[in-house]
Amino acid sequence: MRFSTIRTVLFTVLVTSAATIMLLRWGLLPEYARPGATPFESAKAAEGKQPPLSPEEQINVEVYNKVSPGVVNITKTVVEYGFFFTPFTNEATGSGVVLDTSGNILTNNHVIESAQTLEVALPDHTTYQANVVGTDLQNDLAVIRVVGASKERLHPVPFGDSTTLKVGQKVLAIGNPFRMQNTLTTGIISSLGRKIETETSIIDNVIQTDAAINPGNSGGPLLNAAGEMIGINTMIISPSGANGGNVGIGFAVPASTARRVAADLIKEGRVLRPDMGVEGIDLTPNLASALNLPVDQGLLITRVKRGTTAEAAGLQGAREYAILRNYRIPVGGDIITEIDGKPVTSQAELDLALESKRPGETVRMTFYRGRTKDQKSIVLMEQPRRFR
Repeated sequence: MRFSTIRTVLFTVLVTSAATIMLLRWGLLPEYARPGATPFESAKAAEGKQPPLSPEEQINVEVYNKVSPGVVNITKTVVEYGFFFTPFTNEATGSGVVLDTSGNILTNNHVIESAQTLEVALPDHTTYQANVVGTDLQNDLAVIRVVGASKERLHPVPFGDSTTLKVGQKVLAIGNPFRMQNTLTTGIISSLGRKIETETSIIDNVIQTDAAINPGNSGGPLLNAAGEMIGINTMIISPSGANGGNVGIGFAVPASTARRVAADLIKEGRVLRPDMGVEGIDLTPNLASALNLPVDQGLLITRVKRGTTAEAAGLQGAREYAILRNYRIPVGGDIITEIDGKPVTSQAELDLALESKRPGETVRMTFYRGRTKDQKSIVLMEQPRRFR
C-alpha cells in the first residue's frame, strides 16, 4: 500500500511539472509571460515572407525555370542473363536534353548503350517510348527520338558557344536522375581543354567543373548564366569507383563537339568522320631506341590502305619485319609526328587530331622517311562506315 501511494505521488509530480513547463513555453501563464508576448509567437514569425533573392540566386532561379522544361529522364531496359542463362530485365536511368520540336533528344551513349527499350519522361510527367537515331562512341554521345510527343510538350534548349569559355566562369547543371523533379547544381569551370580517356576513345577539349554531377545526371546539360547549353555532362572522377558520388571533379563534352555530332546523327544517322587511310604502331622511347629511329614518339605506319588519300599522297607503310624479343615488328614505314602542328604520338592521337575536321578538308602532315623530316598536304576522305 505504501509503495503504491509513493508511486502515485511521483506520477502526479511528473505530470504537473511537464504541464507547467509546456504552459511556460507557450506563454499561457500570464504572470510569467514576457511583456508584449503572445501565444505561438515563434510560429507566427515563421510565417513571414522570404527575404529578397540575391543576384546570384536570381540567376539560378531564372536559368532553372528557363531550361528545366527541356531536360528529361531516360530509362533503359536491358536484358541480362543469370545462372543457367536465365534471362532477367534490368533498368538504368540517365538524363537528356531536348534539341528540337521533332522529338530529338541528346544524351550520352553510355546512358542508352545495350538498351532493349527506351522510355523518356518529360518534366510534365508524361512518358513516351523512344528510338535510337544514332550513336557516337568516340565522344560518348547519342541522339534518340521520342515517339508521339506533341510539339507543345517539347522545349528545346539552345546551344551556347563553348569556344569562348573562361576558367572560373559560373556554370549550372540540370539533370533528372530519378524521374521526379529536375535537379539543379551550380559551380564554376575548373579547367578547359582536358583530354579524358574512356574505354573506347579519347575525348578532346573537355570542360572540367566542380558543379555536382552524380550518377543519373549523365546526359544532362551544362549551362552558362544565360541558360545556354555549353556542354553535355558525361562523367565524374570518384575515389569510390563506379558507385561513388560527386567529389567536385566532373566533365562535360563541349557544345562545339555536341552540336556537330548531333547534326550528323540527325541528318545522316552517323558521324561523318575524316580518314587518311593509314594504320600504325604507337612508338615508345624504348621501341624507337631498339629500332634506331630518328624520333622516340610518333605513329610508325605499318599499312597504307589502297585507294585512300594517304596512298595518293605517297605515304609508305612497312616494307620488312624486325625481330625484337621474339616479336615481329613491321618496320620501314613513314613515321607521322604532327598534324597541323599538333603532336601525334599514337593512333588514338591521330584520330583525335582529325576529329574536328570534315571529309574534303586538307591537313598538313609532318613525318619522317628514314631519317629525313618532310611535310605533305593531304586531302581527307570519309571514314568507311565499318570503322565507325
